[in-house]
Amino acid sequence: MRRATAPKPLSFAALVQQFFTEYLVAQRAVSPRTVACYRDALMLFLDFASGKLGKAPTAMRLADIQPDLILAFLDHLEHGRKNSVRSRNLRLTALRAFLKFAGRRDVTSLHDVERALAVPMKRFERPILGFLSRTEMVAVLGQPGPSWSSQRDHLLLAMLYNTGARVSEIIGVRVVDVVLDGGACVHLHGKGRKLRSIPLWAATVVEIRAWLRLNPTLRGEAALLPNRDGQAMSRSNVAQRLAIAVKRASIEQPNLLKKRVSPHTLRHTSAMHLLQSGVPFNVIALWLGHESTTTTHRYVEADLTMKEKALGRLEAPDTKLRRYQAPDSLMRFLQTL
Repeated sequence: MRRATAPKPLSFAALVQQFFTEYLVAQRAVSPRTVACYRDALMLFLDFASGKLGKAPTAMRLADIQPDLILAFLDHLEHGRKNSVRSRNLRLTALRAFLKFAGRRDVTSLHDVERALAVPMKRFERPILGFLSRTEMVAVLGQPGPSWSSQRDHLLLAMLYNTGARVSEIIGVRVVDVVLDGGACVHLHGKGRKLRSIPLWAATVVEIRAWLRLNPTLRGEAALLPNRDGQAMSRSNVAQRLAIAVKRASIEQPNLLKKRVSPHTLRHTSAMHLLQSGVPFNVIALWLGHESTTTTHRYVEADLTMKEKALGRLEAPDTKLRRYQAPDSLMRFLQTL
């Protein structure tokens, strides 16, 4: 009786193609933004590996992806491309996802895949979140001028502050996403196709109504905050308009010149002001679209005023400190480190 032969393992190129078309798109149905992020990571790695190994990406094998190669690639990202540790870890996350998928498809390479998966993420210090005070935020908002761009920019900044949205979410808002009657709100399309609705202040509703009256052609699927060509604004466009507003506001609030104010700073500002107003963590997490309240806890860490108030409720102990004397030469050595 003829013995059945084992199926031939897929080529490396076929594994990469199946990872994107079958696994990410068809099975997991991840967002186009996630697909693009993983694609960029794989392209960077394959370009680097091709140069190191002296072979074309299509000629590569899973066995070629050794820990030393991955570590060299990560070092290249940090020092050659000047990527942050966070970006380095994101690239490694994408590479790990592919390796896990490939290991299940080609069990003959499972040992090599397991060794490659042992490359760890790199720890890094999280910077203290930057945010604006209430007076600084009001100064940045200012008053809308008579020009079309001035009125659009004011509504843009007002909605960023009102909603705490990511810049990608705010530029993706369409006219149809805004509800102005009854419980006024805006529907935001967040990461991973997650949708959330954020209530709007009465002042924001008034401003949106005025903006739509000024632009009667904006309706349905059109971007609420378009550029001059009628298309959705870009990230860099939003950052540029915010920089103009900050420069103008710095005349009234000079401390703004010492701060790095980005669109994400307004997101932090919105969250911090909600926290300072007594809004619970879980509500702020839902407001911002955080998957975990752990991320939201960082705002408490950043708010020195809240810490000072908490410390004020605790009475300092009445103790006299004595200078510690190291008992021997070894302890003295350790103290000097």
